[in-house]
Amino acid sequence: MAKTDYVFTSESVSEGHPDKVCDRISDSVVDAFLAADPYSRVACETLVTTNRIVIAGEVRGPRSLVDKSGKVKKEKIEALARRAVKEIGYEQKGFHWKTAKTTILLHGQSADIAQGVDAAGNKDEGAGDQGLMFGYACDETPELMPAPIQYAHCILRLLSEARHSGREKMLGPDAKSQVTLQYSKGRPVRATAIVVSTQHSDKIDQDDVREIVRPYVKKVLPDGWMPPEDQFYVNPTGRFVIGGPDGDSGLTGRKIIVDTYGGAAPHGGGAFSGKDPTKVDRSAAYAARYLAKNVVGAGVAQRCTIQVAYAIGVSHPLSVYVDTHGTGKVDEDKLSRVLQQLVNLSPRGIREHLGLNKPIYARTSSYGHFGRAPEADGGFSWERLDLVKDIRSAFA
Repeated sequence: MAKTDYVFTSESVSEGHPDKVCDRISDSVVDAFLAADPYSRVACETLVTTNRIVIAGEVRGPRSLVDKSGKVKKEKIEALARRAVKEIGYEQKGFHWKTAKTTILLHGQSADIAQGVDAAGNKDEGAGDQGLMFGYACDETPELMPAPIQYAHCILRLLSEARHSGREKMLGPDAKSQVTLQYSKGRPVRATAIVVSTQHSDKIDQDDVREIVRPYVKKVLPDGWMPPEDQFYVNPTGRFVIGGPDGDSGLTGRKIIVDTYGGAAPHGGGAFSGKDPTKVDRSAAYAARYLAKNVVGAGVAQRCTIQVAYAIGVSHPLSVYVDTHGTGKVDEDKLSRVLQQLVNLSPRGIREHLGLNKPIYARTSSYGHFGRAPEADGGFSWERLDLVKDIRSAFA
């Protein structure tokens, strides 16, 4: 039997965390290519450290970004990176959007990969890589996300909005949160511990930061859920002035659990940021979340995990697995068949159904790829609940 009484923890990191700086830069490159040519190919990785940005990977795209010989126009990529860092808010001695040394190592896409992915003749568009991807949803929050990761994201988003607005001028871009919840009979009932570490000005001390952070935590948690004072940890080391890439190096794709479900669900291992939608690491994970969310939204299960698997160059998924964790009200095998009838899970089918060939990715690079509101321009399209009626009808 599933365990119903337990304590569970998830963490989030802000857009100023070194790894998230890298995700933002990489996804800004993806957006630039897709904005100029919706069928661009991008696999972009970024590294940051003290006053240094390195961007590497392979691309195929428009003449505005790649010249006739296939060489990337480095000055345009550098400008994208500097703008991303500026928007995050880094104007510090150890990492400044204007003065950081930037190295661009992007080159043309491998012809061997291209021939497997591209459609040709009777061959449909294939997956950009092999791998397995998971999607998950549960009814713990209105967003149908696990409560610990959703609350951890929300705390940092509120702090970020306050910093950007100028309301909290003493805070810096780099921050982390951690939420520990007590579960009773499988439902979250209270917070047993909260941890928030946030970069700050050297003009304030730990106690000052604690009182700045407190109201934002209280706003996110349900009434009465604040933990005991000795379990409310703010900057536990006592000081967090040096932060961001000056305090620690960062890499694209190093916060995959933060990006998904906070450890409450399995993860296939592939990162999202820096990849165009032919890479099923990204697009199929979005599709799996979309299907799982609609299953829970339709009321046929309280929890749902979906796994899909692909082979590079092959258009159809090798497997589609559905698990409702004993909460389902319908047959899981039939549910799997219904979901595959509703959505074509080939790379092309996912891309077209969710409208993924758009510059919608930089906004996903922090505060989670899931549990966000669908946007008018197609952003977070995988969070729509437009399959609910069809799922209910299939089991009428």
